[in-house]
Amino acid sequence: MSDLGSEELEEEGEDNLGEYEGERNEAGERHGQGRARLPNGDVYEGSYEFGQRSGQGIYKFKNGARYTGQYLKNKKHGQGIFIYPDGSRYEGEWADDQRHGHGVYYYVNNDTYTGEWLAHQRHGQGTYFYAETGSKYVGTWVHGQQVGAAELIHLNHRYQGKFLNKNPVGPGKYIFDVGCEQHGEYRLTDVEIVEEEEEEETSVNVVPKWKATQITELALWTPTLPEQKPPSDGAGPEETLEVEGATELEEETQDLPKALEGELDLRPGEEDADTWENSYDVDQANASFEEEEERQAELQD
Repeated sequence: MSDLGSEELEEEGEDNLGEYEGERNEAGERHGQGRARLPNGDVYEGSYEFGQRSGQGIYKFKNGARYTGQYLKNKKHGQGIFIYPDGSRYEGEWADDQRHGHGVYYYVNNDTYTGEWLAHQRHGQGTYFYAETGSKYVGTWVHGQQVGAAELIHLNHRYQGKFLNKNPVGPGKYIFDVGCEQHGEYRLTDVEIVEEEEEEETSVNVVPKWKATQITELALWTPTLPEQKPPSDGAGPEETLEVEGATELEEETQDLPKALEGELDLRPGEEDADTWENSYDVDQANASFEEEEERQAELQD
């Protein structure tokens, strides 16, 4: 957006003193803090030095514009904020009554420019934001025009290349958010002829045309997994489980005979029933055999 609709308004010069209330020096000059109502209706309130606006002050124009910032010898110089009649606003550096240095300009259509200025114009490195589309130009400017290497950033893609008079020229590339790039160049081959009936003049507008030369493949992102190192001398997780399981099984097996022994051992004063019955039968048979031998011996006698 152009700055032409918001040019600075002329302030009253040092010869138009108007009405003044405030401090003065020994020579009677306005010096220190004071308030002046100028003949054209503007009002200044702030610091004076030797009869001139110098230091911090506020200058209110009769049409509603206002400057709040630093002065030097009746001119805006240093840091300051200028609010224009159309509602636009500049915040930044000033030199000799002009936007000069680094500053931000807020336009009435909500566009913004943040960057360097020279003699009231965008000049140097800067970023222009287009509120309507959400796009922004990041690059160099020369006397208010987009010139040089820059990047034009849109919502889902961006263009990187060189610009001349607000138009891309020469080699460049489009970078898409899906992960691919389109390389090519803008060629000044198309020409639009515009006829103006009132002036009966014909103007020729050169329109650059994009010609793609290469499209890179889609680069898919894949996660990088850490390399698995071969098992060292120590047992791995599975081997550890197997070893622990075998150890527990051996311990249970070793404990089994002890458990069985504990079950088979008779407590003091107790006997096994089967063992007791077998022992009783043998003793009874031996007694019967001895009685039979004694009886045969008596018969022989």
